[in-house]
Amino acid sequence: MKKILIIRFSSIGDIVLTTPVVRCVKQQIDNCEVHYLTKKQFEPILSENPYLDKIFTIDREINEVIRTLAAEKYDYILDLHKNFRSIGVRQKLGVRTFSFPKLNFKKWLLVRFKINLLPSVHIVDRYFKAAERIGVKNDGKGLDYFIPKADEVDPNELPETFRDGYIGFVIGAKHQTKQLPVEKSVGILSGINYPVVILGGPEDRRLGEEIIKNAKGEIFNACGKFSLNRSASLVKQADAIITNDTGLMHIAAAFRKKIFSVWGNTVPEFGMYPYMPGFEMLSEIVQVDGLKCRPCSKIGFEKCPKGHFNCMNMIDEKKIAEKISEYLNL
Repeated sequence: MKKILIIRFSSIGDIVLTTPVVRCVKQQIDNCEVHYLTKKQFEPILSENPYLDKIFTIDREINEVIRTLAAEKYDYILDLHKNFRSIGVRQKLGVRTFSFPKLNFKKWLLVRFKINLLPSVHIVDRYFKAAERIGVKNDGKGLDYFIPKADEVDPNELPETFRDGYIGFVIGAKHQTKQLPVEKSVGILSGINYPVVILGGPEDRRLGEEIIKNAKGEIFNACGKFSLNRSASLVKQADAIITNDTGLMHIAAAFRKKIFSVWGNTVPEFGMYPYMPGFEMLSEIVQVDGLKCRPCSKIGFEKCPKGHFNCMNMIDEKKIAEKISEYLNL
């Protein structure tokens, strides 16, 4: 029996983007055990994945699991993170490893000099460059996300107005420069005559309340009220998703939802846009084209380095509301 370890420590979206590799390795290699190494906080993303035989986690240090991993005697490692931690695992285990092209220099050129030499290839397909070395190919079936039965949200748990349908609006993001300003969110929601469930973590709850205070319409703030898997259930049941470039966007792609993704300081050219092969028509990219300062980072900042935040402040919120209303035949 072959044993293969896949490494991706973080974050929500990045881990979801590795799921096609997990599935294809399990299905295409006979008599194979697939194990996964990630951070403890992200284990719920993978806990119900039927293509994984074991999940190992760390809190902070790889030494927490090195002895346990060494005892597994892996045949291969697929390093889908390629950072100091994952390289440390590889060195300590001494197992033949395959990784993927991170393209950091080309990303730097785009950020620093606005020279785009990046290939038009999604990061999922770059992940498969590692898997191809062990004979595994992309099956084209997209992302996976498996919700534990106990975490499926019964519509009756929502206020009555939202039980017959709603739009999911993901307001959070790891960095402020990837997040719609309050006034833009208010403008979008006030232009939609349809129930909206605001999605995010506990840290987004106050922002959600501020949006509700200023917006018109039926809006329910679910931020911090539901776990990640239960939030994923709300995404799954939504009629459409409005989202920043963040983890729940990729979960929405796994469920093949209609996605209106809003891009600030980052750009889809980095290869992290919604991945839905065969269903690309469900993804609508919303961004301000032609800004000389964009992208200003491959990740994000706490505030706009230029001070104007034009990549979000110039977003046409009325046009987004119109597109959503058109999609829902409102």
